[in-house]
Amino acid sequence: MGKPTGFLEFARRDRRYAPVSDRIVHYREFVIPLNVDQVREQGARCMDCGIPFCHQGCPVNNIIPDWNDLVYKDDWKQAIEVLHSTNNFPEFTGRICPAPCEAACTLNIDDTPVTIKTIECSIVDRAWEEGWIRPQVAQRRTGKRVAVVGSGPAGLAAAQQLARAGHHVEVFEKADRIGGLLRYGIPDFKLDKGHIDRRIAQMRTEGVQFHTQTHIGVDIPVSKLQAEFDAVVLAGGSEKPRDLPVPGRELQGVHFAMDFLTRNSKRVQGVFVPDEDFISAQDKHVLVIGGGDTGSDCIGTSNRHGAVHVTQVEILDKPPEKENKGLTWPNWPNRMRTSSSQEEGCTREWNVATKAFIDDGHGRVKAARVATVKWEKDAQGRFQMSEVPGTEREIRCDLVLLAMGFVHPVQEGMLAQLQQESGLELDARGNVKGVTEGAKAYHTSVDGVFAAGDMRRGQSLVVWAIREGRQCARAVDEWLMGSSDLPR
Repeated sequence: MGKPTGFLEFARRDRRYAPVSDRIVHYREFVIPLNVDQVREQGARCMDCGIPFCHQGCPVNNIIPDWNDLVYKDDWKQAIEVLHSTNNFPEFTGRICPAPCEAACTLNIDDTPVTIKTIECSIVDRAWEEGWIRPQVAQRRTGKRVAVVGSGPAGLAAAQQLARAGHHVEVFEKADRIGGLLRYGIPDFKLDKGHIDRRIAQMRTEGVQFHTQTHIGVDIPVSKLQAEFDAVVLAGGSEKPRDLPVPGRELQGVHFAMDFLTRNSKRVQGVFVPDEDFISAQDKHVLVIGGGDTGSDCIGTSNRHGAVHVTQVEILDKPPEKENKGLTWPNWPNRMRTSSSQEEGCTREWNVATKAFIDDGHGRVKAARVATVKWEKDAQGRFQMSEVPGTEREIRCDLVLLAMGFVHPVQEGMLAQLQQESGLELDARGNVKGVTEGAKAYHTSVDGVFAAGDMRRGQSLVVWAIREGRQCARAVDEWLMGSSDLPR
């Protein structure tokens, strides 16, 4: 511990955003970083708890107090070593992770947690600037071949770990560029894609081969991978969106959020998208259904298009402004949060259920019919929803974006083939099922086939995906070699 009284001497200080008027006219990142001295000061606030609950909050098991202390002592080079020992891509988590570690921080009892996410991002950004991050090429080759299907954070983490263990690794991605949801699903103003490209270059040097526009189960049967590789890792994510089957769903102007986001991101990144396929919010009244991160991304993108107005509705209750720390800490609390995109301009409503979309007479949506709902517990203690009488109304909208999450992986194609030909088992939610818990959790019911990330555990955070990829890589390495030196 560097400064025992640091948390008493220094106030919490975090990164700021560029003004709304400046940032909504472009798609670049707009976070204003702290300078080196400010980051060191924030590192000094880490109080070396007897039990560092931030470890509990961090799914990827970051050794947070250690690198906070190293930053305070100005040993940034050692800090990136410690950070990389648990996290392959801290520049991703340092930008788009919601930081459950900060919610678990002991200082969060007083609403002043250590700025862990900011320190993490500062470490890795400086490490890239100083040239400290270099390829880690395996000293020996095992002769084993592993195919990784999907190039999101889970697939990339698994691929990098397996390559460093000496295996021949090939990554198969159905899109035209590597990155999975990070590439086109997350707007560039939240994650500049240069961060992905830099890691891809590192991984190529480490021996990973990438195949784009290669849809396993469509372009290539999955049985071909099983025949040509010693192990196959399924890391294709959870991409089946939750639909809203109400009258008028078929109207023009009603879209899944991810269709809207990916087409916009492609144009931002220089990929040609024909006008007839592009979904624009310019000069429109936009209705975003769903209150999560994807919904926020739709708001930020719509405002950058030049939407007239954006309304976001959520079917659940409005969260409290402040949580009861005695009941929630150190767990992730349900409380009111406002994203940077929501700050840029939108109307937010809660307890709203959408009943129908209304036709303008030409096959396009002109409004949504909604009603207020309430949630009450039944005799078994389960929450039940009911409509409040007399609350039905209309919300004007020319564009509706369904951002209600994802139900499970796409099962047509690869998973269907594995089910029919090899007996792949899915769980009750439609995810790929692990055969057991613990060390065997990443093994599927098909010998030599493993699963990681959202495809295995369901829709979750980028930090969970990285953890899953790393742990899956260890399971694969252990299965191939009998033992593994990769981190658990």
